[in-house]
Amino acid sequence: MPSTIGLPNRSCYVSPAWPEAAADLPTAACQQRTAPPAPWVADYAEGRRDRSPDFDTRVPWMSKAIRTVGLFGKYKDPSVRDTLTGLSAHLKERGIDVLLGDTTAQEIEGPRAELGAAGAQTSPIDLAIVIGGDGTMLHAARRLAARGTPLVGVNLGRLGFLTEIPADKMYADVERILDGDYTIESRMMLDVDIVEDGRSVHRATAFNDVVVTKGEVARLIEIEASVDGQFVTRTRADGIIVATPTGSTAYALSAGGPILHPLLAAIVLVPICPHHLGNRPIVFEASSTIRLQPLHLTPKGAEVSIDGHVERSLTGDELIEVRRAQQVVRLVHVRGHSHYEALRYKLGWGA
Repeated sequence: MPSTIGLPNRSCYVSPAWPEAAADLPTAACQQRTAPPAPWVADYAEGRRDRSPDFDTRVPWMSKAIRTVGLFGKYKDPSVRDTLTGLSAHLKERGIDVLLGDTTAQEIEGPRAELGAAGAQTSPIDLAIVIGGDGTMLHAARRLAARGTPLVGVNLGRLGFLTEIPADKMYADVERILDGDYTIESRMMLDVDIVEDGRSVHRATAFNDVVVTKGEVARLIEIEASVDGQFVTRTRADGIIVATPTGSTAYALSAGGPILHPLLAAIVLVPICPHHLGNRPIVFEASSTIRLQPLHLTPKGAEVSIDGHVERSLTGDELIEVRRAQQVVRLVHVRGHSHYEALRYKLGWGA
């Protein structure tokens, strides 16, 4: 059976045979709630139909109605109980099933979502709502990216670039999302491969950043960086950051890196407190493979962190390879969200 999907001020026809076309639906078909012309569908299937400039490529689609919501509470923090249970009751009143994510404190009762390896879900979740700060959002995003589950955050933390819904607007904004008044952004991620003696010894995926930094010894470390096989720099610094556009407003920003629009296809390399002030941040195209080689390390002289969590100590024999991941994080925004308004508010840029 064909279904409709919620788009701003209209609904669109979605055939189960080609749900991926929904983001490209002709405006006329959306307004009429009818199937697009058969030639258009055939062209799309054969790859002949380009995106129209009239379409907002960030307009979302969901292949089915939201029936199950996963609630991810602030990491192991029972203090979010009232907020989480209140939202859970509100969702259930709308006939929506609620499952608690793995970040939610065990003291908070409720059925749990089962997430397998790499975030594979044995419990289907149509939408994830994170209640906490950006740290919880980063964890949930990495866990759910493999499944493609869209997620949105309610900010109970501090700055909250990712958890954009204020706590006092939680019910109103969640209602708008459930009614289809939202957009979805696909944010890029990074694959990290730590190689030693020619073999991979550790792999991970980052949403914000990959950081190679000094370990237990209070001294600078030396790192050689190359991109696509071309030598770029050798720097003595406290460390070096490889960040996504999303991560450009995190640690990389504190280290003096540029702010990138979150939908840019780019990777930024930012040295941390370099000894030579000529070592500056540099932006590469997203298809680049970045290789970092720590040099002359003492034992436990450096470590690799992924989104703020230490993944592995380094001995100096490792090569860290970073490239764009195939997975993306699908972030939900209430319709009308402005990235620039968020920057003004979060960074105090004034009216």
